[in-house]
Amino acid sequence: MSSPERTWKTRESGPHTYEEALHPVVRKNYGKWKYHEIPKPGVLKHVAESGDAIYTVRAGTPRQDSVDMVRLLCDVADKYTDGYLRFTVRNNVEFITPAEENVEPMIKELESLGFPVGGTGMCVSSVSHTQGWLHCDIPATDASGVVKSMMDSLYSEFKDMQMPNKVRLSTSCCSINCGGQADIAVVVKHTRPPRINHDHLATICELPKAVARCPVAAIRPTVVNGKKSLMVDESKCICCGACFGACPAMEINHPEHSKFAIWVGGKNSNARSKPSTMSIVAHNLPNNPPRWPEVTEAVGRILTAYKEGGRPWERVGEWINRIGWKRFFEETGLVFDEDMIDSYRHARTTFNQSAHVRF
Repeated sequence: MSSPERTWKTRESGPHTYEEALHPVVRKNYGKWKYHEIPKPGVLKHVAESGDAIYTVRAGTPRQDSVDMVRLLCDVADKYTDGYLRFTVRNNVEFITPAEENVEPMIKELESLGFPVGGTGMCVSSVSHTQGWLHCDIPATDASGVVKSMMDSLYSEFKDMQMPNKVRLSTSCCSINCGGQADIAVVVKHTRPPRINHDHLATICELPKAVARCPVAAIRPTVVNGKKSLMVDESKCICCGACFGACPAMEINHPEHSKFAIWVGGKNSNARSKPSTMSIVAHNLPNNPPRWPEVTEAVGRILTAYKEGGRPWERVGEWINRIGWKRFFEETGLVFDEDMIDSYRHARTTFNQSAHVRF
């Protein structure tokens, strides 16, 4: 029999505490900062109550990061910031150092390596986006490719602080919109219900799971050729594609019928105005890789109008609320149609107000 005495030690295999990755000056003054400022685009200066100051240099990355690229960034960190760097949710990379004399040489080296320094203050920061073709299991497009195309055209807006306020962008490779709320969001819009492969559905999908996945109860069980299967009530289907994630036999992606829509006015913070959800202002834009010129052009129109007409510190949604939707469409040159009217009311008393847990 084995000995009842425990001779082994539990080894923690979970994630390390984030404190280990903090620069010693940040760790020393954690929660005790007096103020911060932006000396120049791409540079943040935080001053602590103790008098310590630390500088953050922010640079943009191409998002799909190779091992060689990460090694380059680590070499820069070893040279200028004692090996400390971090990636933000918008795929920027930040280098943190208490040595002011290291800031300018570091900026020059990053720029020479092809990493633009910027993304701070009143600018267009890098894009929060979903995984796209490389990682996601249900993408209708490559979200990171759309990001690359947009940010190539917004290079100066990233590097210079010339917008009325910060601009947050997001893209999503499917209609579920993992990119979240943003000042301007580019989201896939499916234009037809899923196509069901009845031969494979019963063998690869859990039918109750697929039925429960639909937010509007448009999926129901049926029998096709003597096999258990599913059907879609197309009069109720909102073409969101949620079922495809639960059941690969319910394919909704299509090179022509999966298009793009642009939404504006989303906001997560409660600074100056309450958080808000987005509204659609352009749709049925072609899913046109590898550069998506129609999407880039439409986003550029919105940003140009906002830059010219927005008041200091107004976010995109606040600017629209002030001038009104009619003037927004006039100034951007986008075309309004009746399908943009937010009038959806189906099943609001049974689904939207129930206490059921839904996925």
